Amino acid sequence: MAEDEVLVDFVMNPDSELDERSQQILNMEKLWWKYAGAKEQAITKQFSMSPTNYYQLLNQLIETDAALAYDPMLVKRLRRNRSTKRRVSGTTAAGR
Repeated sequence: MAEDEVLVDFVMNPDSELDERSQQILNMEKLWWKYAGAKEQAITKQFSMSPTNYYQLLNQLIETDAALAYDPMLVKRLRRNRSTKRRVSGTTAAGR
């Protein structure tokens, strides 16, 4: 990714209950899922936060009804992926 490269310009839905940053996070997940290596760099550049903080926010976000209403298929996929990762690693919601 070039230093001056512009990241994807996300289209915001003004009718959504989600704030702009929450919409951007969900849009990032929708558009960048296949770019694992470059994704962490894009997260840092787009959101000015560490990937760890981003994923913490994402996990909180996908638990909201507003996120589910914004993009049901994406949120269900992210929840399913998270559940699978927790089962594989042996982590449960109670053990966090």
